[in-house]
Amino acid sequence: MRPRIAPSRLRAVLAAATAALVLGGLAAPASAQPAAALAGGVAPTAVTAGCGSAPRLATGNHTITSSGQQRQFRLDVPANYDPNRAYRLVLGIHWWHGTAQDVVNENFYGLKPLSNNSTIFVAPQGIDNAWPNNNGRDVTFIDDILRTVEAALCVDTTQRFSTGFSYGGGMSNALACARANVFRAVAVLNGAQLSGCEGGTQPIAYLGSHGVVDSVLNISQGRALRDRALRNNGCQAQNAPEPAGNSGQPHTKTTYQCRDGFPVVWIANDSDHQWNAVDRGKQQSHVPGEIWQFFTSLTSTTSTPTPTPTVTPTPTVTPNIPTPTPTPTVTPNIPTPTPTPTVTTPPPTGGCTATYTTGNSWPGGFQGEVTVRAGAAVSGWTVTWRTSGERIDQLWNGSLTVQGDQVTVRNVSWNGSLPANGSATFGFLGGGSPSTPVLTCTAS
Repeated sequence: MRPRIAPSRLRAVLAAATAALVLGGLAAPASAQPAAALAGGVAPTAVTAGCGSAPRLATGNHTITSSGQQRQFRLDVPANYDPNRAYRLVLGIHWWHGTAQDVVNENFYGLKPLSNNSTIFVAPQGIDNAWPNNNGRDVTFIDDILRTVEAALCVDTTQRFSTGFSYGGGMSNALACARANVFRAVAVLNGAQLSGCEGGTQPIAYLGSHGVVDSVLNISQGRALRDRALRNNGCQAQNAPEPAGNSGQPHTKTTYQCRDGFPVVWIANDSDHQWNAVDRGKQQSHVPGEIWQFFTSLTSTTSTPTPTPTVTPTPTVTPNIPTPTPTPTVTPNIPTPTPTPTVTTPPPTGGCTATYTTGNSWPGGFQGEVTVRAGAAVSGWTVTWRTSGERIDQLWNGSLTVQGDQVTVRNVSWNGSLPANGSATFGFLGGGSPSTPVLTCTAS
């Protein structure tokens, strides 16, 4: 069966969702602003607290409390589950007026038969069968699902993925924007920006698949999501051919040349609004195989599963689900982390300080993080330093200016006002080798 939503039925609600975004109704609260670690507190190490012990969740429907509401998700645990093996985790997010059970019926977008019991699958259920993500509510729900599942089962945190069709594609895109440091990759199927894009500046591996004659969400909306990923992932510009509409031409696939570890793939199909497009003369859709090939090409950086310590409380789980053990916060999945010394400006009696840490480094690049802390209350801050041959490629949670070797980062609108001893954090991706810069923080 090829699920296809009636265009006349779906266009109205998706147009309304798009209008709501334009009006700013989906902005996340300040606490959910993108940062170098997941606001929801999911684990930073390669494996989770559920490793090494008997599973505390089983295949079936489960209910948790998220943002004060009872929310449901469907869990599929591999047969012959081994608690000493760290598993890949894939979210399958349903379309508008679809359900988590529909995703199960579609074999998690055709991926489960390809997984050979290598993957934990999760299908979250949207409120009113939709994903408006008001005030970041649905992103928080996904955070809570991850904490619940990972406290009970052994998950490789470098192998979290999300895919979805239509509204589910929009929600997967929202996760790419707000949780790029949590998910390794997303696959957006005939999607658009329907669930917001809080953050949206960090790189994440991205696959987009869209019909060139989609009568519900025009392919231009899918291209816009792809183009954001191309910018964030430092991809080279290149032509992306697409089949002519209603021509019977086979699908086209463009693989962009991007920053190592952050590929972008674009698939254009001669099809309408359906996730599992089939080329003329073929019996099966190529889409599941393309998604699975993309996800599994992003190999794990995990070696030996070791349970991690308890740090944050987990969401309340309704009967039949034991209270899970929580896990710590996730750092971006960049190969071979290499810690370097922390550099801090001298603490002033007033004003502000700035502390620099290199979180990860790899050949030719690194990730840095700066924490600004106020002495007395401030209404704004500016951090400056001089580079030593390295460069700043991308920065989030701040406004960047570079003149020669002088780097200046100013607060953005939502993180400038700090109370006494309050703090704000910005992060960046750099090229070259990390240095130990001397930072100057000026309060205003």
